[in-house]
Amino acid sequence: MSGLGRNWVWTVLLLAIIVWSGRSTASEMSMTDDFIVDAMGRRLNASAPFRRIISLYGAHTENLYAMGADDRLIGVSRHEDWPPEAHSKPVHSYHDDLERFLAARPDLVLVRPMIDRGYGTLLEQLEAAGIVVISLQPNTVEEMLVYWRILGRLTGRRAAAEEMVETFRDAVACIEKKTATIGDKKRVYFEAIHDRMRTFSPDAMAIFVLKTAGGINVAADAMPRRGSAIADFGKERILARGDAIDVYLAQVGPMNRPSLETIRKEPGFDLIRAVRQGQIHLIDERLVSRPSLRMIMGICRIGRILYPDIFTSGNAPSGCLGHHCPGDAHQTE
Repeated sequence: MSGLGRNWVWTVLLLAIIVWSGRSTASEMSMTDDFIVDAMGRRLNASAPFRRIISLYGAHTENLYAMGADDRLIGVSRHEDWPPEAHSKPVHSYHDDLERFLAARPDLVLVRPMIDRGYGTLLEQLEAAGIVVISLQPNTVEEMLVYWRILGRLTGRRAAAEEMVETFRDAVACIEKKTATIGDKKRVYFEAIHDRMRTFSPDAMAIFVLKTAGGINVAADAMPRRGSAIADFGKERILARGDAIDVYLAQVGPMNRPSLETIRKEPGFDLIRAVRQGQIHLIDERLVSRPSLRMIMGICRIGRILYPDIFTSGNAPSGCLGHHCPGDAHQTE
């Protein structure tokens, strides 16, 4: 091959890498008076609320219901689990062909970066057909509050979104005031993916939940994976800190399905004090990693594990502290 030919090939490869990197690297969501910028860098002038929305992520659906925008939902994903009323909506999937989406006549399709990266062709076709596509998924609590406000702007429910923000902040402040009195706080390892021995990034929502409940994250120095709430840690480091782990928590969901027995029988885990003492607990990921108001329930659920004398049992977060916490009435277990 001639030098000119080789240079042409390398140029094409370099351009392909640049294009792929641009599509696969998430941006920081933001909102100004004039524009919304989604997690993939799309810039939208949302001057009027959308009225026919298809949501392809359970968190979007849950939050739209929470802010009273469910009347604008004309379709949801096949994996909806909350609230129960969402099951009555028509089901859509990123596996569907373009015609099925066009037949529903949406003016907005809400996705998350994972769908953007895996099903970019479909999303490009939707945009070419004049349908707005917005990709949103916060990784931290501060991003979550921005995310709620963006959803409020997209649906004309800005006041309701602001109320969600205040509800969450008030409940967290109430809980933090109670846990501030704890002298000897429990040290916790919070598992994200068991078979790869991964935990959470120090600024992940699940770690915020743990710390708000009064726990100390023993893996605070875990190395975050780029653009992810998951962090590498490894068995060797877990076992090296085994005697310092009072409680072993494991998130349970589609990406991590351990049982108590799986963790108990993991080779070497008898070096972990929490495992020896039976302090292994499974936590539904929807309560600790999903960006919704049910995160308050996750805080109280972990709080009851760590400090049962402070977090009393109950069927709703209003009972978890023994007194009313602002916003607790919005939640049910």
